[in-house]
Amino acid sequence: MDTDEERIALFLDYENLAIGTREHHRGMTFDLRPVLDALAERGRVIARKAYADWSYFDEDRRMLTRGHVELIEIPQRMGASRKNAADIKMAVDALEMAFEREYVTTFVICTGDSDFTPLVHKLRELNKRVIGVGIKESTSPLLPPACDEFLFYDALEGVDVPASRGRRRRRGGGGGRDGGDVATARIDEGDADEGGSDEESPRDVEQLASVIAQTVAGLEGTSNGPVLASSVKRALLRKDPTFSEVDYGFRAFGELIRHLADRNVVELAEGTAKGDPVVSLPAHGGEVEAFTMLRDVVGRLSGDGDAVPLSGLKNQVRKVQPGFTEKRYGYRGFLQFVRAAETQGYVRLAWNDDSEGYEVEVP
Repeated sequence: MDTDEERIALFLDYENLAIGTREHHRGMTFDLRPVLDALAERGRVIARKAYADWSYFDEDRRMLTRGHVELIEIPQRMGASRKNAADIKMAVDALEMAFEREYVTTFVICTGDSDFTPLVHKLRELNKRVIGVGIKESTSPLLPPACDEFLFYDALEGVDVPASRGRRRRRGGGGGRDGGDVATARIDEGDADEGGSDEESPRDVEQLASVIAQTVAGLEGTSNGPVLASSVKRALLRKDPTFSEVDYGFRAFGELIRHLADRNVVELAEGTAKGDPVVSLPAHGGEVEAFTMLRDVVGRLSGDGDAVPLSGLKNQVRKVQPGFTEKRYGYRGFLQFVRAAETQGYVRLAWNDDSEGYEVEVP
């Protein structure tokens, strides 16, 4: 038996999942199989428990039984206090397992209820990896950032969300932990889909490219060895547990990394394991070339000599050099990079009291 594989305990707040699926997806029934398929990519599920008053979920009970799930009966006939009974029982059982079964490495908490956030924090304090699963529209924004990874049920392979909800069938299972052939608060900045198109468009790869470049630069500065694609993926999940390359139109993280390598955002070299290449930033030249590029961008944007707001300037630089990051040149932030360029005479930086922000111009 592989002792390095993740050993997973699955806990389902079933009422939350079933009602969330039905209410937000036009009566659609929750199906456990896509969840199990996604977890199979991450390790071996050794415990499966679901909590509900099963008198309300007769058909669902049959489906879960076929999936070898232990059904925990929580009668709900006590008015408003009924909800907490299932939540408390599930939390107690999860903590009991964490203390009594040290070989369990990963806990999967299937719910969108923020009441489980303290449980997630405690499990992570106990050195357990926590994966959350929830319905996108009914998941509290407090829960995903608390987890090591969060999968939206709506985005899992095998979940056919009704087209009238403006969704498409996703091509992947939320991605795996590693950087090979397996998988925001969001990582990207303000590029979430809006509107009611029949097919959801992939998210902005340009924004993602810059985030990955920054991540690689940070790992290169703190790592004692080569930066593997799997390390980049884990770092991205630490920044945003809901990250999935599927949202950007890629089936696997390896496919995304190869796409960025083709665009010269990163460079790839053979790693110690097949499908897990070494990732590095390409040599874009030294500071002189970077400062010159900044000056040229400011000059192009300034038109008749007007100053250019610092806000948004970095995105303009990235249009010239995709994946640009000031960390490549040893600077902690873009403002520090621009100030260094100013000291060498490439640009001039000044504060504008009217706009309450910095502006940049060519001397």
